[in-house]
Amino acid sequence: MAATYTQAEVDKHNTKGDTWMIIHEKVYDVSTFAEDVKSDVLNHCFILTIGEEAIYDEAGKDATESFEDIGHSDEARELLQKFYIGELDTTSPGAVKPTPVPVTRIPEEKPKGSVLRVLIPAVVVAGILLYKFVIAPQQKH
Repeated sequence: MAATYTQAEVDKHNTKGDTWMIIHEKVYDVSTFAEDVKSDVLNHCFILTIGEEAIYDEAGKDATESFEDIGHSDEARELLQKFYIGELDTTSPGAVKPTPVPVTRIPEEKPKGSVLRVLIPAVVVAGILLYKFVIAPQQKH
């Protein structure tokens, strides 16, 4: 069972080297995030995308909106799980209910083209057939 933390507990972890944040009612200890990511060549571009300062700006807070505004990839979301330490207690007296923020997904690429790619050749073929079997035979008579 995951640990449960109050907003007050998370608030205390708001400095470089002791950095917690909340994303979608989950608590993450990102104290070593910058160092861990910099040492991992595959994820190096992730730290450049969000910036180390952005992490410290959200320290001890609910960073859901900021996290979603950036539009992280599925790989970045998986990387975040490495720092998961528990759930936010939203039932304790004085707990602030987080405002729901929709999860931003990178849009899937839609197939290119349009209906005209099919419609125009179909009209041309229909025209040729109409000419060959209806108009041309009538002109011979």
